[in-house]
Amino acid sequence: MPANAFSAANPVVLIGAGNMGGAMLSGWLKSGVPGSSVVVVDPGPSPAMLATIADAGASHVTTAPDGLKAGVLFLAVKPQVMEAVLPAVKSVVGPQTVVVSVAAGKTLAFLEKHLGEAAMVRAMPNTPAMVGRGVTGAFANARVSAKQRDGVNALLRVSGPVEWVPAESDIDSVTALSGSGPAYVFYLVECMAEAGRKLGLQADLAMRLARETVAGAGELLHQSPDDAARLRQNVTSPGGTTAAALSVLMAEDGMQPLFDQALAAARKRAEELAG
Repeated sequence: MPANAFSAANPVVLIGAGNMGGAMLSGWLKSGVPGSSVVVVDPGPSPAMLATIADAGASHVTTAPDGLKAGVLFLAVKPQVMEAVLPAVKSVVGPQTVVVSVAAGKTLAFLEKHLGEAAMVRAMPNTPAMVGRGVTGAFANARVSAKQRDGVNALLRVSGPVEWVPAESDIDSVTALSGSGPAYVFYLVECMAEAGRKLGLQADLAMRLARETVAGAGELLHQSPDDAARLRQNVTSPGGTTAAALSVLMAEDGMQPLFDQALAAARKRAEELAG
């Protein structure tokens, strides 16, 4: 479904224009979705977001207006407030609407309880979407047509690749891996910088070195045809300094078991948020 398939009569209705919703909205507008086909429902967007909405010719309302039916209803509010928000937007769901939720943990059964039976997609983007470098996992229920899926895919891919998973339960694993994943990388930078400080570097220098190392390694991984294991091997000389460090990180009690525990905790929390 091309960007110009959306219109005032077949609008994209965005519920919530915070960090993630705002990033998606900016991407849609840049990709050619007409501003006149976008309705943003948010009681208090930031001044910068209000300016973006106004400049694009999109509509901003604090509550869903009567008579509005969405082509795509995009739910971008936090899972903790989703139950309070859904009753007020139920009227937006029509026979041709596809509902897309990016709230962690909230199942399709939960959405159907509040919105009724409809074409629905659970999606999990991540915060690099704000710079067009995110990745999104998505699952569609059986009511989503091929055309609707194409339209949702077009809206999601403005911020990076979209990976469709075969089972709804996979979305909780996606949440644990890539949805929460940027925080793990940022914490890695903090740990590297602190370790450098303990080796005698000035704290600000250690942070600059750690930050640029991780950013550069990420870009190399993005551009290289080699997988992560090959890139790691390429930089590891036998008996060298990198090998010495990896002997610690790759030990039986090193990073892998920590990540196993961390992602298991994140997935468990996603399941608890199902509510």
